Amino acid sequence: MNNETKCAPSEAVRNYREDFPILSREVYGKPLVYLDNAATTQKPLCVLDAMRDEYLNVNANVHRGVHYLSQKATDLHEAAREKVRSFLNAAKTEEIVFTRGTTEAINLVASSYVEKFMKAGDEVIVSVMEHHSNIVPWQLQAQRRGIVLKVIPMNDDGTLNLDEYAKLFSERTRLVSVTHVSNVLGTVNPVGEMIRTAHEHSVPFMLDGAQSAPHMKIDVQALDCDFYALSGHKMYGPTGIGVLYAKEHWLEELPTYQGGGEMIEHVSFDKTTFERPPLKFEAGTPDYVATHGLATAIDYIENIGFETIEAHEQELTRYCVEQLRTVPGIHIYGHATSQSSGEVSSAVPFCDTDAVVSFNVEGIHHLDLGTLLDRLGIAVRTGHHCAHPLMQRLGIQGTVRASFALYNTLEEVDALVAGLQRVVKMF
Repeated sequence: MNNETKCAPSEAVRNYREDFPILSREVYGKPLVYLDNAATTQKPLCVLDAMRDEYLNVNANVHRGVHYLSQKATDLHEAAREKVRSFLNAAKTEEIVFTRGTTEAINLVASSYVEKFMKAGDEVIVSVMEHHSNIVPWQLQAQRRGIVLKVIPMNDDGTLNLDEYAKLFSERTRLVSVTHVSNVLGTVNPVGEMIRTAHEHSVPFMLDGAQSAPHMKIDVQALDCDFYALSGHKMYGPTGIGVLYAKEHWLEELPTYQGGGEMIEHVSFDKTTFERPPLKFEAGTPDYVATHGLATAIDYIENIGFETIEAHEQELTRYCVEQLRTVPGIHIYGHATSQSSGEVSSAVPFCDTDAVVSFNVEGIHHLDLGTLLDRLGIAVRTGHHCAHPLMQRLGIQGTVRASFALYNTLEEVDALVAGLQRVVKMF
C-alpha cells in the first residue's frame, strides 16, 4: 500500500485505486465506474487480507477461552476497540460499543434511553432529512410508549432551519437525534452549534455519523455529542459491523438492550447481573473478525489522511456539480442549486456539502436514468434513498445519486456526465 500523503489528490487517487481490484473489472463489457459509495464502499486488499488471515490463523471465540487462539483473537478484538476510540477521540475504550451498524446503534439508544428516561408525551427531536434508520426506531417507541417526535424543517437550499430548531425545545424534550451529513443532499449540518443549543436545554444529542465518518475527522469530545453511530461498510470496512460511541455515564445508566451470553456477570434463576459497559450492550459472540477488519480499514484511512481524502472528495463534488450543469434539463438537489436548469447560486459554499450529488433530469424517470447508466458501466443509486420524508419535502419520488470515495477520479465524473448526455439524447 502506498502511504504517501503529501502528493496532490489527483496523484494520490491513482496510487490508492490499485488497492481496490474490483475497480478494474468490467460490467456489460464496459469499465466499472462505481459511484454508489454512500450505500457502501469497496474494500481494500489490506482489509480482506487481514480478515482472511484471522480466519486462517487466529479463529477462536473471544473473552471466554484461556487457550492461545482465544487470547490472540481477544487481543485483536480489543485492539480494534482501542483503534475506534482513537479514531473518534473518545475518552475511554469503555465508551465504544460494537454493533452491527449505525441502524442497530440507533435502535439501541432508542430502546434503552426511552425505557429509562422517557414517558408518554416526552419528545425527541429529529430532522426532515433523516435516513429511515433515524426515524423508524423513534416511531416504534412512539407507538409503544407514547413519546412524541418533533421535526426540524429544512430551508429551500438544503440546510436545516436552525431558528425553527431552537423553537422546538420544550420542558418535555428529552433527546435530539440528527444526521451529521445528509445521505441525499450531502449537506453537512452545523452540529457543533446544534449540540450547544441542545445542551443549553440540558438535552443530550445523538449523531448519525454513517455519512460523516468516512469523509472527515471526527472528534466526539470536541463536538461534545452524547452519542455517535457509524457503519464499517461505508468506510472501507466489512459489512455487519458498526459502532456506538456514548459518554461513559450514559452507558452506565442505560438499561441493557439485549440479553444472552457475553454481556453477563452472573446468571441464576433468581437474578442476573451484567458486565460493565461496553460489554453489557454486546450480547452473544461478537463479529471479532469484522472488528479486526474495521480496525484495518481505519488504519488505511489514517495512513492516507483526512486532509488528502477531503481535498480530493471536495474536488470531485465541485467538479461533478459544475459538469452536471451542462446536461439539459438537469436539476441538482442541495448544493445551493436553484430550481431552474443549469443555474447554481453561491448561497451555500461547497465546504458545507460532502461527497454526494443527487439530481434528476426533466422528463426522465430516475429509475430509467439509473438503469441506462448501469448498462454503460456506471453504478449510481436511484430511488428515495431511505429518506421518504425528505423526498416529500422536495416534492419528488426519488433522485439519481452519485456519491464519491477516495478512489474515484475526475475521469469517472466525465464518464457519468457523458453517459447522461447520451441518455438525454435518447429521450
